[in-house]
Amino acid sequence: MKSRPKRENPQPEVSAAGQGAASTAPSIASGGPAAAGTPIGLDAMLCFAIYGAAHAFTRSYKPLLDPLGLTYPQFLVMMALWGEDGQAVKGIGERLGLDSGTLSPLLKRLEHSGLVARTRDREDERQVRITLTDKGRMLQGDADGVMAAIGSAVGCSLDEMSALRTELVALRTRLLAADG
Repeated sequence: MKSRPKRENPQPEVSAAGQGAASTAPSIASGGPAAAGTPIGLDAMLCFAIYGAAHAFTRSYKPLLDPLGLTYPQFLVMMALWGEDGQAVKGIGERLGLDSGTLSPLLKRLEHSGLVARTRDREDERQVRITLTDKGRMLQGDADGVMAAIGSAVGCSLDEMSALRTELVALRTRLLAADG
C-alpha cells in the first residue's frame, strides 16, 4: 500500500474575506461530502480545528481561574455580569448560549460562593435576576490579569485577534442561520 506524503498545513488556506482556496472548503468545514477524489480527514476539517482551539483555550484558562475559584463557564457568567449587572437568567443564557439545565446549577454554585445573588424580578415574578455581590464586584479586579495572560498566550496582535474574532462571529452567525 502506498502512503501519502504528510502535508505541512493540511487545512485549506482562507483569505481574510473567508474565501477558501479549495473549492471543497464548505463541504470540508461541514463534514459533508467533498468533491470527487478529495479525501476528508480530521486535519482538513475546519470544525475540528475550531474544536481543538476551543479546548486549548479552556485548558489555558484553568490555571488562571483556579486561584479565583472559578471554572471557565462561571468566568463567562461573571464577565457578562461585570458588563451588565442585574440581568435575567434567561438573558444570560441567551448571551452565553447556555440552556437553563446548565446555567441554573452554575448560578447556584456562584451564589454559594458569595459572588452573586438570585432574586425574583419585582415586576415579573417569573423572571429571576442575577446581581453581583460586593465580593463578586471585587473579583473583577483580580480577573483583569486573566484576560492579559490569555492575550499574551494567543500570540497575536490586537488587530489580528480582532479580525479573527470578527471572522468567527460571522461564521457562527452563518451556521446559526443555516440551522434554521
